[in-house]
This record gives sequence, structure tokens and C-alpha cells, in this order.
Amino acid sequence: MDAKANVAELRNSGGFLYRINNSYYKPEIYAGIGLVLLSIILSFASPYFLESRNLINLARQISLYAIIASGMTFVILTGGIDLSVGSIVAVTGTFIAGFIKSGMPILVAVILGFGIGLLFGLFNGFIIANTRIPAIIVTLASMSMGRGTALLYSNGYPISGLPNSFKVLGRGYLGPFPIAVYIMVVIFILTYIVLNKTKFGRHVYALGGNEETVRLSGINVRALKMKVYVISGLMSAISGLILASRLGSGQPLSGDGWELDVIAAVVVGGTDIAGGRGTIIGTIIGAFIIGVLNNGLNLLNVSPYLQLVVKGLVIIGAVFVRAGVNKAK
Repeated sequence: MDAKANVAELRNSGGFLYRINNSYYKPEIYAGIGLVLLSIILSFASPYFLESRNLINLARQISLYAIIASGMTFVILTGGIDLSVGSIVAVTGTFIAGFIKSGMPILVAVILGFGIGLLFGLFNGFIIANTRIPAIIVTLASMSMGRGTALLYSNGYPISGLPNSFKVLGRGYLGPFPIAVYIMVVIFILTYIVLNKTKFGRHVYALGGNEETVRLSGINVRALKMKVYVISGLMSAISGLILASRLGSGQPLSGDGWELDVIAAVVVGGTDIAGGRGTIIGTIIGAFIIGVLNNGLNLLNVSPYLQLVVKGLVIIGAVFVRAGVNKAK
């Protein structure tokens, strides 16, 4: 099918490329099987894995990665990448803590903190959309800028002494589950609706499938790219807020290395790193796989250095398996 036919289909259906890329693309099934097998193995390997206390802590930790991964899914679906998410977690959490410590009302501090996350996302998106600089370079620079900004603002020290009312979000419970878990669920429901039920979501898939076709169809590609990075920045800011609330302080070094876990969650969940294919359901399963893997390795007292090796192998394995499945089709 030539470009003109693609454009016509995209216009007529509102999502031709979305359908061809995802109709029979169900990698979340394989990810779900992998999660079940991993959980079974760890339940035998460690007597503490299935303890309620461990499972609750596991869910709380996964929620932080999963929220960021939901935003990263938008970025990777367009064929991009965002390495700045961990730094945005740090800079937003640090600034929110600093604002509150200075006497600012909590709600105002949170809104301003979210604004900082949005600005970093907008910066990334604007540069990527309007220049030929690769996303990996732009967000690598933004990662450094965000970390440096957090360290400058805090003079390299944690900002603590925050009121108990601020700590409720990260430490509190609604019924048997932490509040952070409910926030994660709400965000995944919203992102699922956006990706699967809106024109914007169809355009995100289409952009990753064939950027030139999307451009020829009259869609503003630059604006679309900017929006997905803004979403990623906002999700990172939300996670930064929850983490600062949980720790009771703004930590300028928090979120260090999180970009690896977040990208791993999205890729392991089945989103194609080249863009155009993937699901938000797969992402949440991928986030649970990475969270369970981290938790299990810690319970088994595996060296943190070896854990990095294992996670790297998991990413390569997930991509290899998906490539084999796609080839078989």
C-alpha cells in the first residue's frame, strides 16, 4: 500500500495504522505468563515473598515505577525515549519539599512541583520536535540538567522536616492498600482510555508506525511529539510527589537509575522499542515483572551489582522473544 492509500485509510478510519499494528499484537499474554512463572519460582525460593507485609511493600514500590512507565509508554509508542524521568522525580520531589519547608501551602507546592515536571517534559518535546537531535541525546542532557538543578536547589542535602499531613499520600492507606496503589490504578485506567478510545491515542500509535504517513494526513507531528513528552514529565512528577511524601523529605539523588527499570517495564510488557505497537496493559504487567524481580532478588540477598546484570539480560530476553514471535507470524 502506498503513502497516499495509507493517508486515505488513516483519515477514513481514524486509526488504520493503530489497528494493523495492534489487532493481533498481544505480547501482554506472554508477559502475563512470565509474571505468573516468576512469582511461582520466587514463592518457592523465598518464604517471605508471599507474606502480606512484603506484598504490600511490593505494590507500593511498583506503583512508583508503573506511574512513570505509563508516561514512558506514550513516548516509546512514538518511537522516542525519555532518559530524564529519574531526574524529574528528584527535581520535582526536592522542589515540592523545599516549597513546603518555606511555608508554602501544600497544594500550591504540589501544583508548582507538577509545573516543573511539565516544563522538563515540554523542554524535551520542544527540542526533539523542532530539531534533528535524537531523543536519546536530548533526554540524556535533560537528565543531567534535572539532577544538577535538584542538587543546586538543595545544596546536595535532603530537605526534611515536612509536616505529617504531607506524608499521608506516600505512607497512608485506603482499606488494605496504600494510597499510591489507588493512584497507580486511576492513572492506568485514564491512560488506557486515552490510548484506546481517543483520536489522540490513535495518532500516537500511528506516529510510531509511520511518521511520514501521519504528516501527510495533516496531523501536527510536532505538537504530537511535544505532548507525549509532557505526559512523561507529568507522570514522573506525580511519582516524585509520592516518593517525597513516602520518604518525608525531598531527596536530590532519588530516582537515580529508575529510567532503566521504567524502560524495562515498558519493553518487557511488549511495547516495541521502535514504536507503533504495544499496550498499556502490557506496561503494567511489565512493571509488576520488574518490581517482583527486584523484590525477589533482594529477598534472596543477590548483590545489587548482579541485579543490574540480571535486569539487562531480562530486557534482551524480552526483546529476543518478541522478535521471534513476530517473525513466526
